[in-house]
Amino acid sequence: MPHLSCGLKNHRNKDMSPKQALALLRSDHDDGATVHRLERDAKAEIACEHNLKFMRRLPDESMSLIVTSPPYNIGKSYEKRTSQEKYVEDQAACIAEAVRLLAPNGSICWQVGNHVDSGEIFPLDILLYPLFKHHGLQLRNRIVWTFGHGLHCQKRFSGRHETILWFTKSEDYTFNLDPVRVPSKYPNKKHFKGPNKGELSSNPLGKNPSDVWDIPNVKSNHVEKTDHPCQFPIGLVERLVLALTNEGESVLDPYLGVGSSAIAALKHGRHAYGCDLDKAYVDIAWDRIHQLRAGTLRTRPMNKPVYDPNA
Repeated sequence: MPHLSCGLKNHRNKDMSPKQALALLRSDHDDGATVHRLERDAKAEIACEHNLKFMRRLPDESMSLIVTSPPYNIGKSYEKRTSQEKYVEDQAACIAEAVRLLAPNGSICWQVGNHVDSGEIFPLDILLYPLFKHHGLQLRNRIVWTFGHGLHCQKRFSGRHETILWFTKSEDYTFNLDPVRVPSKYPNKKHFKGPNKGELSSNPLGKNPSDVWDIPNVKSNHVEKTDHPCQFPIGLVERLVLALTNEGESVLDPYLGVGSSAIAALKHGRHAYGCDLDKAYVDIAWDRIHQLRAGTLRTRPMNKPVYDPNA
């Protein structure tokens, strides 16, 4: 349970549960003073800080997974638009620190979309790929994340996918397929000939989720929606955390936003590290972490099928 502020020490009910205590801390005192929870968790280190400053304090090879979605340099409220050259230069500095922090059997997952300038698109995975190869990293998958909602374009086809570049530092890397299997299309399919004739031909735990992931993006009616305009779906990061790390290992997000990657890590017994320059987003991240610990955080299940109104 996270540490609680001293505002509870004189509360009349000495037998309240942790969930009740955290609910109290979300409310105001009778005298009008707001009670705040401490920004502390035994398995989380979250800060409002520039990512290079934050990362440089961490030990070499201490992270099993570095997963993030950096700004796309398109002028969102949380970023300052710069030249493409300056953007790539800034990304190169962050990626260099990420490589230093990555464990020998660890993974880096960089989730990106497109930079758009005067109607022309520049795929960021293509721009950033050479930065990772410069450090000798090996690309294991270029995962396509597809989703059903977004801007409706008038002079080009509407974008409905982004990508995740999954790199490893060596050929000896963690990959746990069983925790992220999805239901097989034909779960009762059997061998029709040979020595295994009549036996199930598919894995009873399900199939490999492939490198195309249909996961709803977080829009206004999404159960996880916060004030952030472009937040990670927790289920997307959960799949990476479960597949690419083991329990007790550490996960870092150097562009934390509202903490979806930290939630995914903590939810499955990993340690979470992250930072963001926006104090409001860091506050939301801490609030979500405390909700997770209290059992009140609402999330979309990782493998929940996408809603089909015609089904």
